[in-house]
Amino acid sequence: GYIRISWLYWLIETNIWIGFLLFLAFYLGFHLLFRSLVNALAVKAGISRWRSRVHQRRALHHTRRGLLEYAEGNWKKAQRHLAAAAESSEAPLINYLAAAQAANEIGDEKASDQLLQRAYEKTPEGEVAIGVTQAQLQLARGANEKALSTLLRLRRRAPQHPFVLKLLMTVYQRLGDWQQLATLLPDLAKAGVVKEEDYQRVQRDTWEHLLQHSAEESLRKPDRHNPTGLINSLWERVPLGLQKDEVIVGTYAEALRKLGANGHAAKVLQDALRQAWSERLVLALGNLPTENGAEQLASAETWLKDHGQDPALLLTLGRICLRNHLWDKARGYLEASFTYRRRADCAAELGRLLLSLGQREAALSYFDYCVNDLVALPTLPQPENA
Repeated sequence: GYIRISWLYWLIETNIWIGFLLFLAFYLGFHLLFRSLVNALAVKAGISRWRSRVHQRRALHHTRRGLLEYAEGNWKKAQRHLAAAAESSEAPLINYLAAAQAANEIGDEKASDQLLQRAYEKTPEGEVAIGVTQAQLQLARGANEKALSTLLRLRRRAPQHPFVLKLLMTVYQRLGDWQQLATLLPDLAKAGVVKEEDYQRVQRDTWEHLLQHSAEESLRKPDRHNPTGLINSLWERVPLGLQKDEVIVGTYAEALRKLGANGHAAKVLQDALRQAWSERLVLALGNLPTENGAEQLASAETWLKDHGQDPALLLTLGRICLRNHLWDKARGYLEASFTYRRRADCAAELGRLLLSLGQREAALSYFDYCVNDLVALPTLPQPENA
């Protein structure tokens, strides 16, 4: 029935009942203190939750208002509402991106960049989305080099991201970097980010520019031993499907003509025409001088069996006859071509030929047609001796 507690210089002596009462009092006091602290913290947490809900409701209101203003094109108000709600929003990335776009619309590039930076600091996991938005804004400002730098960084992060590839395509087109665009084309096809007809157009434009630039480069730095080596090497890289396209074939033939390879150019055009008839390529053949004009004429006349009423072929035959000094035959082909279709270039050829043959009045009638075709003149009174 006796309790004795000794600790350092302290000594407590009591009987067991008083000790038990002291222990119970100590326990109850500690329990009450603990519960008071818990209740105080709960009240504080409740206040925090209440304040948080208030901020979230306010942020939601500003977000809705900002998105509505954004949809209506009220950029300044949209930026203010969206930026104000970003910190308390459940999805701050959306607020920051939309606010940055609104700021860019009113020309405040500094605020736009700051909002994008804040978006990255708040949600670093949204790096790709932020980068895509930044690239779009840079493109809208005409900052193509900056947009290219942003997109190349994004591509290292997400190599096959469809929209990054599409934006890269746009940048390369604006910068005229056809070589890089040609490298990008297979990934664009695999990702399927553009419609088939749009992809075909971009592919055709890319290789058309590359062939033209290759010809210009060969003219600037000619290779005496192999003047067409560069353009022929590039032609081997052109996709097989495009090697049958009339635009690409015509561009390749024109490049060969500029480099003095008329015979090669004629063969390219003739081979393409045997596979698929093309008015564009027929006319290109007619503009192409060759060393063996008689052979060129004989080869072209074989097409009369299947295309005897084609005005483009008849015009081409007329021009080939002119190169071979076959004046009457040339006149016949040109008149037949003009009969089937009244073309200004055919009329000009006829007018020039007839004028050279001394038939001035007939020539002038064709020249009048050229003028009327090129310039739509109103009907006005003229002097009687006109």
